[in-house]
Amino acid sequence: MQPLAVKSTTLEAVQGQRLRVFWLGLMTFFVVMLQAAIAQARPESLAPLAEQISPSVVNITTTTVIEGRTGPQGIVPEGSPFEDFFREFQDRNNNNNNGNRPRRSSALGSGFVISEDGYIVTNNHVIEGADEIEIEFFPGDGQPADRLPAKVVGTDPKTDIALLKVDADMPLKFVRFGDSDTARVGDWVVAMGNPLGQGFSVSAGIVSARNRALSGSYDDYIQTDAAINRGNSGGPLFNMDGDVIGVNTAILSPNGGSIGIGFSMASNVVTKVVDQLKEYGETRRGWLGVRIQDVTEDVAEAMGLEKASGALITDVPEGPAKEAGLLAGDVIKTFDGVDVENTRGLVRQVGNAEVGKSVRVVVFRDGGTQTVLVTLGRREDAERTETRVVKRDTQEPTEKSLLGLTITTLTDEMRKELNVPAGQEGLVVTSVDETSEAFEKGLRAGDVITEAGQQKLSTLAELDERIADAKEAGRKSLLLLVRRAGEPRFVALSLED
Repeated sequence: MQPLAVKSTTLEAVQGQRLRVFWLGLMTFFVVMLQAAIAQARPESLAPLAEQISPSVVNITTTTVIEGRTGPQGIVPEGSPFEDFFREFQDRNNNNNNGNRPRRSSALGSGFVISEDGYIVTNNHVIEGADEIEIEFFPGDGQPADRLPAKVVGTDPKTDIALLKVDADMPLKFVRFGDSDTARVGDWVVAMGNPLGQGFSVSAGIVSARNRALSGSYDDYIQTDAAINRGNSGGPLFNMDGDVIGVNTAILSPNGGSIGIGFSMASNVVTKVVDQLKEYGETRRGWLGVRIQDVTEDVAEAMGLEKASGALITDVPEGPAKEAGLLAGDVIKTFDGVDVENTRGLVRQVGNAEVGKSVRVVVFRDGGTQTVLVTLGRREDAERTETRVVKRDTQEPTEKSLLGLTITTLTDEMRKELNVPAGQEGLVVTSVDETSEAFEKGLRAGDVITEAGQQKLSTLAELDERIADAKEAGRKSLLLLVRRAGEPRFVALSLED
């Protein structure tokens, strides 16, 4: 018979061994799970995904007929000692090449097929002003053998989205939109397109940030470090499931090349626009009819609000809000049952609402809340009315200096000198302060600014309005769409003094 102490020691040893085996097994399990998670987060190769989605990505070539030139290329100041030299050089070149005859100019971009019957999504700035649009499909079996002409179904300059249509003799391979709201910072994404005219190309990166706003009222950009360059515009941004979560639209760059800061319009914005373009050929956004600003901490304290949220009404012009009884000084707290965090959120909520819908708007007024029923109008109709009023009543100067730029309205003579297509509106940069941010970001005399805040420009007064709207919305910069020799580029200029 063994002593009791010996039996106890043996039992403890067995139990200790079992405990070590248990912990060793548990650690092994966690290591295996971690390796599986890493493998899932970053696959060994993106080739299977690329092969799956490539057939739905297209190259887009646009052709524009440009009037013959009668003046020196570029902006040469009148009276400049170089004026005669440039004119003599161009006249000699025109005589040798019949330069006064109209010529055709081409540009490249990207897009993607969203239905087997030939609907294609791209950027508005890719096809804007084009006389002809041609679609080149990814080479391979089951694809159209030739390039196909495309027609424009509709465009939306505010989100820079265009919807095209081709007629093919076979069902086309297409991709579907995913839910951009589920994309997280750090998720892997793939961009596809036609960068710098080099043909079909794939780049990969991660979601760097969400809900970025450049300057447009309806901005909801996904920021990514996946390489996006000129020519990628209009191409898709895919998640790892092969769903489109964004449309590659813009880059921030001091030199026009990719530095790892690219922006894709979120798919949840794009799908609403595409649905309306497909049904109506144009967008139909809700319109409340108020001017607003964010509620700051000081304003909230002064008005007796518990927290700085909502949208403070600064003016109520003629429109739905005035008819319903909303007043300047009201703070909009909820719109159609959804809390309003700030002005940007309200603009998007109203824009996404159905035209003609009656919505309940809860406002903070005189220390309490009130509910007002507003029947929404249509923003596009309101903007057309405002444009007619501005053009009829405004007597504006022909030249102005602001943001480090001296700019003037685009005349027919300048269109010929700069090879700008007939009908293209915009403002011409005549000089740039070399000490300014505009000069550092590459703006030069001869550039044509066609949009500010993702809205078209035709007058200096409209640019003043865009700047005022951006400041009123609390934005620190204004996004300009600048064209040089027909090539578009987005440039953000600071509005801070």
